[in-house]
Amino acid sequence: MDEFGVYAIFGVNGPPQRLLRAEGSCRVSAAVPSSVHQMVLFSSGPWGERICVNAELIDADQIPITIGKLTPYNRCLSWEQWEEETWTDGVTLNVSLEGEDVTNSQPELIIAVNEYTPKNPAAPPANRELSGKRKREQTAEEESNGGVKMSKECVKEKATPVRKVKGQVKSQKLFGNRAEASKAKAAANEAGGTPPHNSARMKSRQAKTPKQTSSLVSPSGRWGQTLCPVDAQTAILIGGQGARMQFCKDPMWKLCTEDLSWVAAETLAEGPTPEARIGHSAIFDPDSKRIFVFGGSKNKKWFNDVHILDTQSWRWTMVEAQGKVPPLAYHSCSMFRGELFVLGGVFPRPNPEPDGCSDSLYIFDPHLSIWYQPIVTGDKPSPRSGHSACVMQERYIYVFGGWDTPVCFNDMYMLDLGLMEFSVVKTSGKAPSPRSWHGSAVLSETKFLIHGGYNGNNALGDAFIFDIDTNTWTKLKLPQLSLPRAGHSIITMATPAGHGHSEDEESMSSSSSVRRTLLVFGGGDNEGTFFSDLTSVSVEELLDAA
Repeated sequence: MDEFGVYAIFGVNGPPQRLLRAEGSCRVSAAVPSSVHQMVLFSSGPWGERICVNAELIDADQIPITIGKLTPYNRCLSWEQWEEETWTDGVTLNVSLEGEDVTNSQPELIIAVNEYTPKNPAAPPANRELSGKRKREQTAEEESNGGVKMSKECVKEKATPVRKVKGQVKSQKLFGNRAEASKAKAAANEAGGTPPHNSARMKSRQAKTPKQTSSLVSPSGRWGQTLCPVDAQTAILIGGQGARMQFCKDPMWKLCTEDLSWVAAETLAEGPTPEARIGHSAIFDPDSKRIFVFGGSKNKKWFNDVHILDTQSWRWTMVEAQGKVPPLAYHSCSMFRGELFVLGGVFPRPNPEPDGCSDSLYIFDPHLSIWYQPIVTGDKPSPRSGHSACVMQERYIYVFGGWDTPVCFNDMYMLDLGLMEFSVVKTSGKAPSPRSWHGSAVLSETKFLIHGGYNGNNALGDAFIFDIDTNTWTKLKLPQLSLPRAGHSIITMATPAGHGHSEDEESMSSSSSVRRTLLVFGGGDNEGTFFSDLTSVSVEELLDAA
């Protein structure tokens, strides 16, 4: 395997089969045999100028089941049938190469997969018995196999996949109830530390999102994404998971607040893009004009990598960071004086232990590319994930809510960044009920917003403003923010006066053509619906209502 190639292993005992080579077609399709329940895709050899290899599994109705990407930094992907609830007979693997001169490449190939038949067949183990260390050992043995068997010659017609029975697809709840959450934590958490899914699947209902196709003019419905402002008129959407537990095939979008329009942005940026994920953080440094993406999870895979998007050159780079930081998802990440302050989050533990929540604070210094843990005093928050953190007055971080199965929180902590000291904030007024996976946004020097979230049973649709001068909560009554949702994104941006503002507001200030607006995107309702709407509310209206 001295030259570049992309190989696939179909099944536990199958031999590696070459799909792509240094010279040849840049696109390959292979019908996955119905007997295959596990699959590994990996690259070998020097990458050269190649950027990535896109891989997707599609079902008989040409609907993507899952999406993945090989890069020079991530050279192996694996799928298992029981990790993808929608994996049925008739699955096709599509692989395409990006980043080299494809003008002289051959047309797309359709590959016939060699099925492996053991000489002494034995009864296969149950699906879930093949887990943990045993799976990793077998995968390592397969990848280290020196004898690579070439695939059969290309066939003229694509194998016709077996069509699935319509109506089998079930929509799922984002989270389960408290009792189910307790049971789920006793076992291993599903989907990389996401809140547990309800075991009683609801009948399929139409999600409020278009199908994931290349002709999308706005993002598909999702939750667990990030929406990151980069200047007065632009925000970048990254990642997320949508209906049928699929990671979004359209993972990156650019929002223009001038007319609230979307532009698909994944192909606009060069370099190795981050692998699909949810529960990550993305934060913009206005001094260096860069977005820092950290952590997150994808199915049972966890991340502690740092990816940087330079918004001036529109190029991705992956940081080779020093120091230690665990894989984390659903943490908070705040920018202070050019450093990333990462607090809490879910982290994986070895099977069969349940995933745990962190109470640690990690700081990433981009100038030195190093992680370190500061000395922090005072009463720090208990371990949690899905909480919010707001930087106020360039001096304080206010931490609210969160979840540590089976408990949701509605307590408040403040980190003094000058003293590096935590303290409990004693509040007055009508406080939000316990929740996690809510949205938050800074509205002014002294006030921030908390909206929606998940309380252990249901998605929430209420909104509150907290005043740090008086430590007082005020509940808002605005119809624009009444739709229950969790795992959504909230930001404040400068927009033309026509967006999110009443006619009275516009007529009162003819001299000012730009207003600050709160934008709410995405999330889910815990009933199988994932949102792709963009709701706007005037910040002035929010402050007046408080």
